[in-house]
Amino acid sequence: MSQSKTACILCSQNCGIVIEQDEQGNFGKILGDKDHPVSEGYICQKATRLNFYQDQARLTSPLRKKSDGTFEEISWDTAIQEIAEKLVAIRDTHGGKSIAYAGGGGQGNHLGGVYGAMLRAACNTPYIYAALAQEKTGNFWVNGHLFGRQNTNYCEPVGEAEYVMIIGANPIQSHGLPKARPTINEVARNPEKTLVVVDPRRSDTAKKADIFLQVKPGKDAYLLSAILGYIIQNNLENQEFIAKRTVGFEKIKPHFEKIPVAEYAAISGVDEQLIIDVAKGISSAKTFALRSDLGIEQSHNSTLNAYLARLLFLVTGHFGREGTNCLHSFLFPLIGHSKEPEQGGVTTQVTKMKGIGKLFPPNILPLEIDTDHPQRLRALIVDSANPVANYADSAAQRKAINNLELSVVIDVAMTETAKEAQYVLPAQTQFEKMEATFFNLEFPENFFHLRHPISKPLENTLDEPEIYHRLVTAMGEVPASFPILSEVAKLDRKIPNLKLLPAALSLTMMFKPKWKKYQLLILKETLGKALPYAYAKVAAFIWIASHLFVKRYEKQIRRLGYSQKGYALGEALFNKIIHSKSGTLVSKHTYEESWELIRHKDKKVHLEIPEMLEWLDDLPAKAKKEEAHHKNYPFNLLAGERRSYNANAILRNPAWRKKDVSGELKINPEDAKAYGIENGTWVKCISETGAVKMKTYLTDEVPQGMLSMPHGYGFDYPDHDEDTTGAIVNELTSLEDCDPLAKTPYHKNVRVKLEKIAVEA
Repeated sequence: MSQSKTACILCSQNCGIVIEQDEQGNFGKILGDKDHPVSEGYICQKATRLNFYQDQARLTSPLRKKSDGTFEEISWDTAIQEIAEKLVAIRDTHGGKSIAYAGGGGQGNHLGGVYGAMLRAACNTPYIYAALAQEKTGNFWVNGHLFGRQNTNYCEPVGEAEYVMIIGANPIQSHGLPKARPTINEVARNPEKTLVVVDPRRSDTAKKADIFLQVKPGKDAYLLSAILGYIIQNNLENQEFIAKRTVGFEKIKPHFEKIPVAEYAAISGVDEQLIIDVAKGISSAKTFALRSDLGIEQSHNSTLNAYLARLLFLVTGHFGREGTNCLHSFLFPLIGHSKEPEQGGVTTQVTKMKGIGKLFPPNILPLEIDTDHPQRLRALIVDSANPVANYADSAAQRKAINNLELSVVIDVAMTETAKEAQYVLPAQTQFEKMEATFFNLEFPENFFHLRHPISKPLENTLDEPEIYHRLVTAMGEVPASFPILSEVAKLDRKIPNLKLLPAALSLTMMFKPKWKKYQLLILKETLGKALPYAYAKVAAFIWIASHLFVKRYEKQIRRLGYSQKGYALGEALFNKIIHSKSGTLVSKHTYEESWELIRHKDKKVHLEIPEMLEWLDDLPAKAKKEEAHHKNYPFNLLAGERRSYNANAILRNPAWRKKDVSGELKINPEDAKAYGIENGTWVKCISETGAVKMKTYLTDEVPQGMLSMPHGYGFDYPDHDEDTTGAIVNELTSLEDCDPLAKTPYHKNVRVKLEKIAVEA
């Protein structure tokens, strides 16, 4: 058995792992990589089952849909040529904004998405629909106002803080933190620390809490407002910090001075004295850190939740110092920054939705396609995403895809979306190519992991960057190869400090200005071929990222022990990254330097966001509106719970689950009694958009009136039935039931009803 170092691809932590393989390349034992600079050997049980990703039912040939709805195998040349011709025809007839791109990498599969930008450039489209835009864009928008750019982000140092709040998250199951389980356990056991957990259900993390605030589903904004109201009304804010580090407090203060704390406590379902205790605890703590996630990001008032959560540590002065939330660097930002429409920012053609972080929300995708609007979307390229299963309202997504003039899916398996597409292109798995993730979210030290392939690519599959290069070439935008630049690149690698390749590229762009927007593809085919590993062509992007990173953070990189400066430091950092199979640290900041990461010119946090304050003032009216829809659908469904054996859509084979095979519907025993339901009873769960069949599991973990089902179930897989595949959660979700500003879906507040399914005699 051989051993290879790589990383887990099942959550944003991407823990380092070591995989044993036999002579045929089959995965054996999977262990934590002790050399990984962050995870340091830690893994959870999910990573040990990654063989079910690598060995799943794979696509083995490009496919084209026939008139009868079945697929036929075609050659790569045919597929590339036909798709390219159709893209050019749609672009030239209806404009680039009639084409969109969905996905762009999937969990831990980010280099493909980077090169996908080259195809978008050829199509002349700004539209990217991504999972991040159904989760995090409310956060990004708020960060943009507070810190100056939507692609700023802060770390969550739960393990270092004296007082910790976990809201909308269950790290024991969903992670989201380095070494989440031991970290949470240590905080819970330490008598000098306080763990506060906010959740409607008694999650595994909530069971470890010193203080459990069991908020009513969707009422987090009232709870957070009450805590902030008490802090500000009782002068518990950190006035010195506010004066030195922020602007706008005098504008937000009146809005919180009028918060009716007792009334909001009642609405949230949390005892007022507990709210007061937490407000005092945060204000008096030496250090406080907040961890938040989808529980408040896909719930009622989600963008307001993002604002209030950040104010919690900002007005109390718990920001930008050790043991508190701090902004951090990125080797390369995961997202961009979008201007507001009135400042010239891009909007969609039909719904006029603005971009946030250069992303557009999946909830509007069917509305941009399934319409008679003359500027509707007519073509969609889907890369490592599964809109039919993973975006809100599966029926609407499925119908929209079938109304496209061109639909292309690039993936490793025949997904639910691929079955609806006109063309399906087989990609390589994450262990068959060089890959990376941009989830590098740590401070004061940050890291990057360029993962090397450990398995031989399946015959007749391609990596995504190669697919994009072939399409862009077939569209007539660039040639297939660049012989002169390739020779320069070989020489450049021998004597990089002469900067021969940058000079040659600059000269080339002077004579070929059309090629400027395709520089990544050009580098892949020139510098990429000159790199020391035959499979490393895609790492050409990391070369650019390394040199850009040095321009911003030379001092912070040199702290890691580098002696080089300037361009030579960029080369040294790139070489370190490309050769470090366990990943490597890339920067080391001081806490005072975290303030340099604020993008406002005054380097201060701008607390006032008028739209959020108006929303805050409207909360009493919203409370009544949210209750109005409960009569016909009495249950609040948490749609998408993370459990021990569910993950994202890349793990399709149900056999990977050691328990909870069908993804049971959790129901409180008192509710079950009213319906005559027992453990294992089959029920139909019904929403306004659809219905699914599920088995039930009785537990007081969920309160009365609440149900919970997992995501990552219900995928078609050979030789499996509904007993083992489970239900697709998005058969129940809605396009319209979403945040009014960011359009993030309210997956944690889906109104449903139940029908017991009679057992046939």
